Amino acid sequence: MSAAPVLPDRPQRKRPIGWIIAAAVVVVAIVIAVVVVAVRGGGSDQAGAAGTSGSDRKAQTVTIGVADKALPYWKTYTALAKERLDVTVKLTNFADYSLPNPALKDGQVDINQFQHIQYLANYNVTAKDDLQPIGSTAVYPLPLYATKYDEPSAIPEGAKVAIPNDAINEARALLVLQSAKLVELKDGGSAFSTTDDIESHKVDVQPLDASQTANALQQGSVAAAVVNNNFATAAGLPASDKVFTDDPSSSSAAPYVNVFAVRDEDKTNKTYLDLAHLFQDSAVQKVFKKDYPDAVARDEEASTLQDELATVEQDAKAAAE
Repeated sequence: MSAAPVLPDRPQRKRPIGWIIAAAVVVVAIVIAVVVVAVRGGGSDQAGAAGTSGSDRKAQTVTIGVADKALPYWKTYTALAKERLDVTVKLTNFADYSLPNPALKDGQVDINQFQHIQYLANYNVTAKDDLQPIGSTAVYPLPLYATKYDEPSAIPEGAKVAIPNDAINEARALLVLQSAKLVELKDGGSAFSTTDDIESHKVDVQPLDASQTANALQQGSVAAAVVNNNFATAAGLPASDKVFTDDPSSSSAAPYVNVFAVRDEDKTNKTYLDLAHLFQDSAVQKVFKKDYPDAVARDEEASTLQDELATVEQDAKAAAE
């Protein structure tokens, strides 16, 4: 018979197992360290890439209230917002200028882009609100259109001329008519003039909802009309029908810079600021210029726009006293 196998003493068995366990612990520790370094390294690389691609952003949906949703530049803008910022922009169109600011105040939209600073200041003062501009788009000329006449002097005495009836656009339209020598305003007029300030006139001024001025001209119920740019474009009024316009590039046009506006608590929201700045991208500007060839693009800092708003609001309050 062969001898029975001899079992090793317990101390001798314990030692190799201990070494095995220790070795395993070391291996696990090394693996963990490698994984941590890899994860950290990967995270750093992703963050670096995100700085240029926007991939570090959490996908968001932002609603912007506008008055010209159908124009091609918005298609370019929304595509870039998705590509660069990973933001899905939803556009809500408003045909009536009186609606976008209350919609913003009530949270129906996150941003709106339809108004200039003068209009926003008047809204804030009258509604006791504090909406703020965070980016600029352009200054639009405010033209006087006529389909049967080539210049303001050819418009007959007593002819009806339509102007927008909202407080700020009415004042600006009256200044346009005064520059065209169709009316004279008390004390030379101001950004807060109304039809009550007309001291003498060649034409019969007819205040209408801004969205109806182009229609009134096309239907022949007025001889001429001051028409806001987006409504003129929507109505297909040809540039050849412009008989007079103000100067959008002048220093006095600062209050008429159109802006992206948000609620006061959102004026430092990075996503919203980035969306406002995105408008200045060359791809957007190229299409925008085709949509609005007469617009004068403006690229202003949010702080500059907010300072201008505060100044105009003070003037609006003074005019109301």
